[in-house]
Amino acid sequence: MTDYSGQVVMITGASGGLGKEAAKQFGLAGAQVAISDVNEEGLAACAEALRGMGIEVFYQACDVTDEQAVQSFVEGTVAAFGRIDAAVNNAGIDADHHLLADTPTADFDRTMNINVKGVFLCMKHQIPVMLAQGEGAICNISSVAGVGGAPHMSAYAASKHAVIGLTKSAAFEYGKKGIRINAVCPFVTMTAMLEQTLDTMPDREQALKYLSKGSALKRVAQPEEVVHAMLFACDKKNSYMCGHELVIDGGMTAI
Repeated sequence: MTDYSGQVVMITGASGGLGKEAAKQFGLAGAQVAISDVNEEGLAACAEALRGMGIEVFYQACDVTDEQAVQSFVEGTVAAFGRIDAAVNNAGIDADHHLLADTPTADFDRTMNINVKGVFLCMKHQIPVMLAQGEGAICNISSVAGVGGAPHMSAYAASKHAVIGLTKSAAFEYGKKGIRINAVCPFVTMTAMLEQTLDTMPDREQALKYLSKGSALKRVAQPEEVVHAMLFACDKKNSYMCGHELVIDGGMTAI
């Protein structure tokens, strides 16, 4: 397992799904973790569970679309742990699916605000801390929808393409300063959100078969499989990967 002993990792969107699993895996690898989410109850429950595993945690509610809240979370992390070695900018949403012309403008605005502005604001305030340290790693969570089209999900796909644009641009700007910035692009993953969707389907197994048909492995991802890519992206030993979109899609984009 990758060793994060003595390192501080901050994670947004940590009350559930990939963010919660990331907090667990980075913590079990030795990191002190700083976690945030807009879901205060879920965030507190996550922090309590992590502490039960012996993981040192700082947590603070944060709306990533609010610059003051983001700045406060970054400053709180530094006050609690003294530095930020790695950041996983995971907070995001996937609004209801529609054809482009049927997509409510409010859904488009909200998706771009959280998925793109949120990543921008997090990096804007994480990078100065890492510049002062002389090093750091940022892992932005995009999607396989960020490297190709996604019918019925045009707003989401646009937002995740934008995350990759931010990632690559910032990676070139700050790589020479010792900050590596990469993106992880997962396929459909078995999170609590997906479970809730499956619960509404008349045939769960058929739904899973349909969702995973584009994958060479013919299954959806498990959260830990995606988080392993985050651990790799932020690993100090992985010192030459910068500005890369790491696609974790079970072979979907192989052809």
